[in-house]
Amino acid sequence: MKLRFDDETEAFRAEFVTWLEANMPDESETGERSASTADVPEWARRWQRTMFDAGWLVPSNPPEFGGRNATLIEQFVYLEELGKRHIYNSFNPQALGIIAPSILSFGTDEQKQKWAVPILRAEMTAALGMSEPDAGSDLAGLRTRADLSGDVFVVNGQKVWTSGAHDADVILAFVRTDPDAPKHKGISCILIPTDTPGVNPRPFGSIVSPDDLDFNEVFFDDAEVPAENLIGELHQGWRVANGSLGHERAMLWLGFAERMRDQLDHGARALREHGLADDPLVHDWYGRSVIDNEALRLLGYRTLAKTRRGAEATEQSILKLFGSEAVQQNALDLFEAFGPDSFDDTELTGPFNHLHGDSFNASWFERYLRSFAGTIAGGTSQIQRNIVAERVLGLPR
Repeated sequence: MKLRFDDETEAFRAEFVTWLEANMPDESETGERSASTADVPEWARRWQRTMFDAGWLVPSNPPEFGGRNATLIEQFVYLEELGKRHIYNSFNPQALGIIAPSILSFGTDEQKQKWAVPILRAEMTAALGMSEPDAGSDLAGLRTRADLSGDVFVVNGQKVWTSGAHDADVILAFVRTDPDAPKHKGISCILIPTDTPGVNPRPFGSIVSPDDLDFNEVFFDDAEVPAENLIGELHQGWRVANGSLGHERAMLWLGFAERMRDQLDHGARALREHGLADDPLVHDWYGRSVIDNEALRLLGYRTLAKTRRGAEATEQSILKLFGSEAVQQNALDLFEAFGPDSFDDTELTGPFNHLHGDSFNASWFERYLRSFAGTIAGGTSQIQRNIVAERVLGLPR
């Protein structure tokens, strides 16, 4: 079977590629980087605004929100071309991929102009306040309270793993507004400016980079937030949360597929250079990884086609589970293959485009450690297995 796109889609692709080649910033301009996903350097903000103004930031959006009303398939080939070139359209990914879409989906017209447009234009950065110490994969177990008092919410509680919160201008937070309701009800979603008195972010390092601060725990101590910052309806935050995670997961599999393809390409070169290319054990696991990558792509294409037809696509959790674990296993295989060199030889992983994140110009050891983010963020592998069992296979809880 030969997979191809129609002429209109290929014309859309060609237009985007031509624009990219004409407008990408020069490598000499892009040296400044930050470990924090909300501390966006000025050159990256300019790049994001350039894409917004040209309608290439989120092509599926209408023009006033940085797009061109692109179809689902056009959005896919757009992401495919960015992936091939290792290009980020934003260095504040949670803002572009989850927070702005949530405001556009559930916010008022005024909120869209006040919050979504500045976020999309990189004039404002944002962090996502979902997880808590006792509510990670079980988001509905969150305890952070927001009590409505007149025209303000009074917020108390704690969030954790809130990437970039210490640098962000605003946090999209999920809070409990009706403590007596069942746990999936009584949740609301509010935008909390980080300069609000009583909002205290505390950044901390990770096992990968103890000194590179992105993760935060955020404490709310009687923080007063205007009631007009409520996104969606009061007590209907679970609907917003599902929409937010849907934005995150929609084409997540493509990122896993592109990352694995890069690992396979750079891994093959390094294996040849280290005289390991003829090892039959290497042939075994490398061949398995190639097959896994192809299977991931084909299942992704099938899901995309079903979604385009308007059919229910139940494979999202399968794709997320399979893709994240395939990337992780391949990174582990490469890490073990190169032995001690895996710890500090970044040349093994190959060069990357200057518009890609620094985290990918890393040793195989660091690549392997970072792969755990894929099996945790957006729903852990354990949660994905539950979803597949119950919602796809119809097994009992």
